Amino acid sequence: MIGVVMSANSDPDAALMLRVKQGDVAAFEELVEKYQQPVMNLLSRSLGDPAEAEDLAQNVFVQVFKSARRYRPTAKFSTWLFTIARNLCLNELRRRSRHPADSLDATFPDNEDQPQRQVQDSGVCLPTDALMHGELERLIEQSLAELPETQRTAILLFREEEMSYEEIAQVLGTSLSATKSLIHRGRETLKLKLKPYLQSGIWHNR
Repeated sequence: MIGVVMSANSDPDAALMLRVKQGDVAAFEELVEKYQQPVMNLLSRSLGDPAEAEDLAQNVFVQVFKSARRYRPTAKFSTWLFTIARNLCLNELRRRSRHPADSLDATFPDNEDQPQRQVQDSGVCLPTDALMHGELERLIEQSLAELPETQRTAILLFREEEMSYEEIAQVLGTSLSATKSLIHRGRETLKLKLKPYLQSGIWHNR
């Protein structure tokens, strides 16, 4: 019991979730506002379909709300939340594998306007530099998408959400050493995939 209380006291989000457990809708809305975009980012990069990721993110928070009565702060709230998000994402990926015809749009997303968006968002860059930056970002995202799910999720949680190895291990349901190995192997794979582009001179001397 002492460990549970200490966990709640040290994690403001867990304290908010305990308020949700007592029926505090405002506390739930605060959690949604804080975590909706990070959850959507993870799901979008795992599924390759922003619209589907948005729908699934809504399901994640529905699940959070439904689970409120059973909630116990035995881990950080973010760890618990991303565990729910990953489980729902895995369910969707399994569904896709059973019904591949339903996933063609997600496999080949319409991103023709991506270079244009990169140019607009990087006003301090020359147009050519912005386009090359956008192409590199696209290659990074493509390489991430090609990683095994566990490696991709581990890297995204480590890089984007700044989770510790211990927290990522809890989300993935793996040991600490296995988590470190997943991140290391994923990074090495990304380096190998991107090395030809980074050393080809395409992004140099422009």
